[in-house]
Amino acid sequence: MNIEVKNSIKPVDYLDSVKILEKRVQDVSLGKKDELLWLLEHKTVYTAGTSSNEIDLIDKNLNVIKTKRGGKHTLHSPGQKVVYFVLNLNKRKKDIRILISKIEECIINILKEYKIKAFPDKKNIGIWVMHNNKKLKIAAIGIHVKRWVAYHGFCINIDNDLSKYKKIVPCGIRDKGITSLKSLGIKNYKDINQNILKNFLNIFA
Repeated sequence: MNIEVKNSIKPVDYLDSVKILEKRVQDVSLGKKDELLWLLEHKTVYTAGTSSNEIDLIDKNLNVIKTKRGGKHTLHSPGQKVVYFVLNLNKRKKDIRILISKIEECIINILKEYKIKAFPDKKNIGIWVMHNNKKLKIAAIGIHVKRWVAYHGFCINIDNDLSKYKKIVPCGIRDKGITSLKSLGIKNYKDINQNILKNFLNIFA
């Protein structure tokens, strides 16, 4: 499979990124362009997926962007690595569960590079770790599928400001916390882009 790789150094506006992804979905569907892997960061933005509920907004004055991706409320902010993709399931297995499982495997393998033992949760989508006897979320997953082309992606908390999550109930999960590589004591994560790239292409290319 040919996958174009993009890496944006400067933060990308959230709505601009969605337009680019949706155009790419159209082009991939028509066979005009290759699949895409896009690494980037966003400035602070709160988004609401297709199963979001207003009850999960702690700060009722928060400006939230509604999106087509699955999932509930989440946050993107500097220090969080956002990994967008456009994958053509017409040329792969038309099975969203298999896709999610492969994304989970990819994130777990990325975190393993930093000796972080991470795992999926059957009840709560995303990737989790155990720290001080608490289950904490370190990566979120949100996808949308159109004509069997899957897009949006996942994000991993690297060294972002976790206090910003206090304005929402992240992913609608009230009884568990959020963490990051930095919060888990990882000091060297300069190679995060290379690790994401390597592990993603190992599974999907």
